[in-house]
Order: sequence, then structure tokens, then C-alpha cells
Amino acid sequence: MKPDMSLHGSSAETIKALRVPTKPPATIDSIAISMRSMGIGAWLIVVVLITLLVGTVFVSYLGWTSAAGTDVPASGYIALVIGVICSLAVGFGLMALVFYSSRAGYDEPARLVPKDDAPSDERIPR
Repeated sequence: MKPDMSLHGSSAETIKALRVPTKPPATIDSIAISMRSMGIGAWLIVVVLITLLVGTVFVSYLGWTSAAGTDVPASGYIALVIGVICSLAVGFGLMALVFYSSRAGYDEPARLVPKDDAPSDERIPR
């Protein structure tokens, strides 16, 4: 009996062998274990961040509801679009510089390079 052949003549067993195993999803038990192992400092950070999130949502709601009936002129929308485009350009540019400096070796630690005309005993780093 001939094995089931799929795309490009590969058998189903070969395709199964080539699949990359996926990371199992986090279960409730693993999350609970991680939460139990957190120290007081980590819990304090979580509480502060949640407080900031709730405060931000509250202030956003107040700002949204108190501005009822106001219209934004066309120049406001144009300024908004220009600001978003400039912000994205700066972000993309800075990220490109980070990747460039990392790959070009500019992020390597500093090291002492001896002068060529120095005597050989001075070339030995101490």
C-alpha cells in the first residue's frame, strides 16, 4: 500500500517531523505559581501600575465627557496628522540607529589600543 502523499510528493510523516514544537500556553496553575513566588516589591509595582491605569482611564473619561459639543477645525486635524507622522519617523529612525549600532559593533565594550611606536613592555595591559 502506497503512503499518503501530499504537496510535492512528501509523505505525511515527513511533514509531521518538520513541524516546530510550539510553546505550551500558560495555564492557570503556572500563573498562580508565578504569583506566589513574587516578593513584596513586585506586588508593590503591580499595585502602583494598576493604580496608574485606573487613574488614566478615569481622567480620560472626564476629559472625553467634558468636551461635549466642541469641534476640531481642519487645521487641528492637519496638525494631528503631521504630529503622528513626525513621531513615527523619529521612532523608526531611532530604532534603525539602535539596530545599526548593534550590528556595526559600536555597542562593544571599550578596550585599550596600544600605540604602534610604544615599546613592547608598554603594550602589555596591566
